[in-house]
Amino acid sequence: MPTLPPIEPRMPRRSEREEMLDGKLYRSGDPELNALLERSADLCTKYNALPRGASAERQAVLDELVPNHGEHLDVMGPVFFDYGCHTTIGDRVFMNFNFTCLDCVPVTIGDDVLFGPNVSLLPPMHPIRWQDRNVRKSEDGSYYDYEYGRPITIGSNCWFGGNVTVLGGVTIGDGCVIGAGAVVTKDIPANSVAVGNPAHVIRQITDADAAALQDYAQ
Repeated sequence: MPTLPPIEPRMPRRSEREEMLDGKLYRSGDPELNALLERSADLCTKYNALPRGASAERQAVLDELVPNHGEHLDVMGPVFFDYGCHTTIGDRVFMNFNFTCLDCVPVTIGDDVLFGPNVSLLPPMHPIRWQDRNVRKSEDGSYYDYEYGRPITIGSNCWFGGNVTVLGGVTIGDGCVIGAGAVVTKDIPANSVAVGNPAHVIRQITDADAAALQDYAQ
């Protein structure tokens, strides 16, 4: 049985947001973080309630929710961001239904990336021991826990099938295809096809995959 006492963050420390973005242990329930979470949740709710044809209104909400995005961001909705402001998105990115991004640390998405339905980008991490992980009660009666995050980086020209999950600490290179249902736990090199749980590379993408050579183009 573990004998070490529950973790307490080192002192002195920066703001909880600074600690969080740096991948260090941070205290959930911090007022600044709560305000950002509530803002993002409200914007997601607003976006998800708008009809698909309300293009101008939807774009205005996206500009607030994810200010660091490029041209022609197309989000079907519903969409769910923890913060939004910690995610950077390139040009011509498409997100199908139920895109989820828990961006407690930086999430970077390149240009021309396609996300199928129910894709989740999950940087948050929790301590392995329950003694360090469980919710605690503060002196003022509020509850909190300690968490940390690992960034996610996705290169340009990638395609994610439906129900893909990408865990924190992963980098996916340019030009990859991630098969439906994959759980990506480790880095994927550029121009790879990866499938499975955990995701593994099954082959490289070459000129033999050119659309002009496929039966669907004949």
